[in-house]
Amino acid sequence: MLQKQLTTPLGPVTVMSDGLSLMGLWFTDQKYYGSTLPKLTVISDRPIFTRVQMWLDAYFAGDQPAIDFPVRPQGTPFRQAVWQQLREIPYGTVLTYGQLATQLSEQLGHFVGGQAIGGAVGHNPISLVIPCHRVVASDGALTGYAGGLDRKRALLQLEGSLAAGYEQVPLD
Repeated sequence: MLQKQLTTPLGPVTVMSDGLSLMGLWFTDQKYYGSTLPKLTVISDRPIFTRVQMWLDAYFAGDQPAIDFPVRPQGTPFRQAVWQQLREIPYGTVLTYGQLATQLSEQLGHFVGGQAIGGAVGHNPISLVIPCHRVVASDGALTGYAGGLDRKRALLQLEGSLAAGYEQVPLD
């Protein structure tokens, strides 16, 4: 596996790749940092890292850049299903853990609890690109972001989902 440190306005991130696909992106001080990062990685430069940095630059400039590189997180089938649901949350939109649980329960054909969703969301190995910051508590409170609540607040403000100075995200 290959890794490189990239820059964002919210702090440095470590990205991991097999050389072709993005397989990890963590703020260097976040909870579960490198949870899927193998012990033996090589610090390297590859075109995938340049593409990810360009995506990050555009995202933090307020654009809604398309993800034009392969994304391949590693996890259980359940976590994969949750992370796929996260990728479908549109820019500037938030969902609650309960709403995600309902959607996934319907998709899988059996009940999925909010705590199970929370665990999978919290262990998302590709922050920002798989937008786990768009998930909030049932009352709209900002909770459960491994990168820290200040970063979650900043990301939601950037996307227009959070009015400056407020702790609550308006829900439909």
